[in-house]
Amino acid sequence: MFDSIDDTRSRLSAQGYFADPGLTTSLFLALRMQKALFLEGEPGVGKTEVARVLSTILDTPLIRLQCYEGLDITHAVYEWNYPRQLMEIQARSAAAGGRATGEAPADAADIFSEEFLLRRPLLEAIHRSHEKAPVLLIDELDRADEEFESFLLELLGDFQITVPEIGTFTAEHPPVVIITSNRTREIHDALKRRCIYHWIDYPSADQELAIVREKVPEAEERLARDVVDFVQRLRDEDLYKLPGVAESLDWARALTHLSAHRLDAATVDRTLGLILKYQDDVDQIRGARTAAILEAVQEG
Repeated sequence: MFDSIDDTRSRLSAQGYFADPGLTTSLFLALRMQKALFLEGEPGVGKTEVARVLSTILDTPLIRLQCYEGLDITHAVYEWNYPRQLMEIQARSAAAGGRATGEAPADAADIFSEEFLLRRPLLEAIHRSHEKAPVLLIDELDRADEEFESFLLELLGDFQITVPEIGTFTAEHPPVVIITSNRTREIHDALKRRCIYHWIDYPSADQELAIVREKVPEAEERLARDVVDFVQRLRDEDLYKLPGVAESLDWARALTHLSAHRLDAATVDRTLGLILKYQDDVDQIRGARTAAILEAVQEG
């Protein structure tokens, strides 16, 4: 655990994650109060990276549940290993001399035991096999159906899961829970009340430059500044999807592969697909608008 907010900030920075004071405070309190940290923000601003970095700092496993529409209990919590159960039944029947197809031996009930249980991320996160608390990342919760949130309420309240055939699993070391959302829909207040909430905004120019320097050290200083300045100005444009930090890093890496030392209009136009992911946005910026933004970058 972190000793203070300053300790939290410095240990995040040591891993190349430059958090603002609000995020640093929220993360510190989430750990101290043993509450989930709920992070909202635009895609590519570093929500998922918080969990990855925290796992590294705490030297503990990162267990990730990627949410999607239709996510159900068999993919999020557990399911039975039916092929292995069938093989076990067949093996026992053969050993007992049984010849009838599908005829189960009398002791087949114990195939519904933990040996035949496939643990999915949520059950894995509270399983007794962990020597210390893992980091559980529930990524992009807004993509899952609202019904799935109801199940999470019980998990976040008691950190226990009941498997009817076996019993209740209770966490010996409750996981550190990070929940992320891109806010494509609203998350129910009942779940948010169980969490510490923080909105991660796009970083300032200084923050983003520090991130690019850390993650793409091969980029020359002038190029790194141009990339950050250009992307920061793009975020003031009326685009369908604004570029995040992840796009800035990809662009900087791509430009180093092109042996670029500074931005120029031709290079920007050819590589807009690294930072803009919709053709309408590319068409809007390419050409005259690229030249205008680039002129402002170079004057700055």
